Amino acid sequence: MSPTLILVRHAEALHNKTRDHTLRDPELSPLGVNQCTALRESLIKQLSHLPEVGLILVSPMLRTLQTTSTALDWLIAEGVKVEADADWQEIYDKPCDTGSPISDLERQYPKFDFTMVDPVYPDKSSPRGTRYAHNRSAVLLRAQLALEKLYDRPEGLIIIVSHSSFMRLAVTGSQFANADYRIFDFNKRKSDQDSYSLTEWESTRSNGGGLGLSPKAQVELGSGDLPPDEGSAKMES
Repeated sequence: MSPTLILVRHAEALHNKTRDHTLRDPELSPLGVNQCTALRESLIKQLSHLPEVGLILVSPMLRTLQTTSTALDWLIAEGVKVEADADWQEIYDKPCDTGSPISDLERQYPKFDFTMVDPVYPDKSSPRGTRYAHNRSAVLLRAQLALEKLYDRPEGLIIIVSHSSFMRLAVTGSQFANADYRIFDFNKRKSDQDSYSLTEWESTRSNGGGLGLSPKAQVELGSGDLPPDEGSAKMES
């Protein structure tokens, strides 16, 4: 049986506050740090009714790593493994959505496991970084590859800390406010040709997220902000 997934958007980062997308891999804003408290409290309450968390996956960007270390600290203290995965990074190729060297991140977050991060990270623009390119086909394929890795995982519950546009446009169709989360189950695949897809729990879908902060309207996967292979789009991370 496939695991249940809790998908979390990082708390407010400096580029969300200032709209300055030239900031390289920005950290959380002061408000974002405070938002982690409400996220933490809500997840503690939510998880009291759910299976034990078996794994935390995190995009290897500073705002997601900081959200994880702050909002999920009690799970980390209990020994839940935190594994960074480049497939869950944001879709855009501007400085604010381009990560830092893994060697730097390992020093800042020594309790997190970076061994599985693609060695090409944070490259998104060269031929080596094609998997992470900012175009519709690459982003949708990356989402499928990310879900494929989780479909047969043995854990009953996995928390993933990621980014708004990737989760909305490529993974779920649901919208995520800063520091809000939604809960999903995998849809059963009837054949090897079926795509990997998720169904959101009614409790978070109808409430606009676990904290009720997120818009309820759905979007079509692959729509809107995702450019064709040769194009680019407005940033919204």
